[in-house]
Amino acid sequence: MFRSFLRKFEPRFSLSDADRDALEQANVHGRFVGPRTDIVSEGDVPDHLHIIRSGLACRCKFLPDGTRVILAFLIPGDVCDLNVPVIGALDHSIATLTLCEVARVPHDVLGRLTASYPSLDHVLRCAALVDEAILREWLLVVGHRPADRRLAHVFCEFLVRFQSVGLATANRYELPLTQVDLSDALGLSPVHVNRTLGSLKRRRLVTLEGKQVAIPDVEALKDFAMFDPAYLHLAPETNAPRVA
Repeated sequence: MFRSFLRKFEPRFSLSDADRDALEQANVHGRFVGPRTDIVSEGDVPDHLHIIRSGLACRCKFLPDGTRVILAFLIPGDVCDLNVPVIGALDHSIATLTLCEVARVPHDVLGRLTASYPSLDHVLRCAALVDEAILREWLLVVGHRPADRRLAHVFCEFLVRFQSVGLATANRYELPLTQVDLSDALGLSPVHVNRTLGSLKRRRLVTLEGKQVAIPDVEALKDFAMFDPAYLHLAPETNAPRVA
């Protein structure tokens, strides 16, 4: 149930067999949620923690005119609403973009796990900090970079994040998003996204085959996007904390 979640953090933290067994034996329920459906709506106070097991979802808000703004993409292994027990009602919505399988962990179960296994509490805190780091990076990218570099950044980020959970090769992955999804995340119109995508393809920075994204030269795309994956905190570091 937690394989993708744990896989992201294995390079940084060492969890014991007892930690892993506690997670696997927890009272966790899974359910499938259809595409374009709220998992948790803005203003809700869920009594479960939600983790994406498969599919793609997003954090989003809606402007008064109904315009959707995507604040973050959620992939398998991502925790949706970690801070709800602390802050109460959710101030944004968590919605699926594709069919998703979602794990639901009751908050009382989560509380017992983190109290009994401090290592798990540490990893969950790390997950929350990574979410904040991604938000900071997106504020920079969307607010201060031109359209072509914004879109290139998206392709780079998905590559690295999908690789961390075993859903990408060295330069290829499946991305079942629409150009409207990308436009809502990048602050661009769908027409602008289409033109920008065409520009990246003409430069041979990205190729698309249906839902498959291929990156002919990963380093060239990263250089063009000014992409530094450090904010994702996925690579092991010599001074990274080790969890007993």
